[in-house]
Amino acid sequence: MDSSPSDFDVIIAGCGPTGAMLAAELRLHDVRVLVLEKDTEPASFVRIVGLHIRSLEIMAMRGLLDRLLENGRQRPARGFFAAIDKPVPPGLDSAHAYLLGIPQPVIVRLLEEHAVQLGAHVRRGDAVAGFQQDDDGVTVELADGHRLRARYFVGCDGARSTVRKLLGVGFPGEPSRTETLMGEMEVGVPPAEVAAKVAEVGETHRPFWLRPFGAGSYSVVVPAAGVSDRTAPPTLEEFRQRLRAVAGTDFGVHSARWLSRFGDATRLAESYRVGRVLLAGDAAHIHPPTGGQGLNLGVQDAVNLGWKLAAQVRGWAPTTLLDTYHAERHPVAEDVLDNTRAQMELQSLEPGARAVRRLLAELMDFDEVNRHLIGKITAIDIRYDFGDGPDLLGRRLPDLDVKQGRLYGLLGRGRGLLVDRTERLTVGGWADRVDHLADPTADLDVPGLLLRPDGHVAWIGDDQRDLDEHLARWFGEPAA
Repeated sequence: MDSSPSDFDVIIAGCGPTGAMLAAELRLHDVRVLVLEKDTEPASFVRIVGLHIRSLEIMAMRGLLDRLLENGRQRPARGFFAAIDKPVPPGLDSAHAYLLGIPQPVIVRLLEEHAVQLGAHVRRGDAVAGFQQDDDGVTVELADGHRLRARYFVGCDGARSTVRKLLGVGFPGEPSRTETLMGEMEVGVPPAEVAAKVAEVGETHRPFWLRPFGAGSYSVVVPAAGVSDRTAPPTLEEFRQRLRAVAGTDFGVHSARWLSRFGDATRLAESYRVGRVLLAGDAAHIHPPTGGQGLNLGVQDAVNLGWKLAAQVRGWAPTTLLDTYHAERHPVAEDVLDNTRAQMELQSLEPGARAVRRLLAELMDFDEVNRHLIGKITAIDIRYDFGDGPDLLGRRLPDLDVKQGRLYGLLGRGRGLLVDRTERLTVGGWADRVDHLADPTADLDVPGLLLRPDGHVAWIGDDQRDLDEHLARWFGEPAA
């Protein structure tokens, strides 16, 4: 454990979904956490986002899913890849094989409340102006001149991340070439007229839609006139002008609930860690919202990083554990960026792109193709490279029936878990970091397996000596 004095163990810049989730994960291990948020109030616009299967599983692991379900709407896991709508393939291996549509401010509020209940400190209206790191920690300078000291500093401060820029990490990729307006508002014409016009215009413009959203409102998406300064939100009049230009009518839109714009910029940070400073969420990667993966990717970054950073602070982390954050999550983001690039191409109305889209739609009639693409979008196909072994090694374990109920109910403390069907294995000196479930009835095809706190399988087998080596690899030296 680091010995230098500090105000906090970890300071996080940004209290969006990624920062709030990371704070909660750290607090599960009694890490002293401060979250700095430059905005004085949470975002006022109510943008609806979707939580995909893997994120829902993570929320179930941490006991948060019921609260989210109360505030969202479930819909089938379909139509994610380039908006090509195919039936849900049979046999999706998850107890949460659906999409949860939920207002983003609600997600942020629930995750922030969860972090605060666990003991995290959140300070709003505090913007980061600079930082300096040394061998013992990081000194963070605020815009008002105050300085704070922490052992580690994590930038979860979004696409225009101040932390990333000050850190000097490259952010290569492509700038926005197109821009799209998105919002929620009411319309002044009958639903049948809206549906007919949308079907007509959708043949020549993409993305474009007006979709009923309940309570008389519509989700509206229309191409913008060009690429603008995304820091300035669009106006309702801008929507009216673009709707008239594209559809020949503005549909009488009025009473906007929220308005936003997004581009198709695609960038990935060259490194997720420089010394004691790390990046997560949009600070590390940006891409078009096609497929709805951005928020999910950031939350999953936080769950991968949280226990590893906590282990470093608590003093039991193996030497290379924190390096596995970049090694595991950077390739995942690369894959997401590539699939969003592909989806954007498939939305082009050029003859070649339309031909490829038709061909892909035919291929998606094969269940394996459909399942593969849904696995990409929902992150249930991720396999980290833990070396040679069965296909399950490195993958997330679905929620299983165990003698104590459901497996995910045993992961709420953010600890490792040994699932032991032999009833002969032990976690020994790692009992302060790893729980042990001896259950010969567990719904598994293997004698035993070791789960990391993020739910990925780190070991499979029945040999105690081999298990001990893997416990040391992931959870450090055993306690005396």
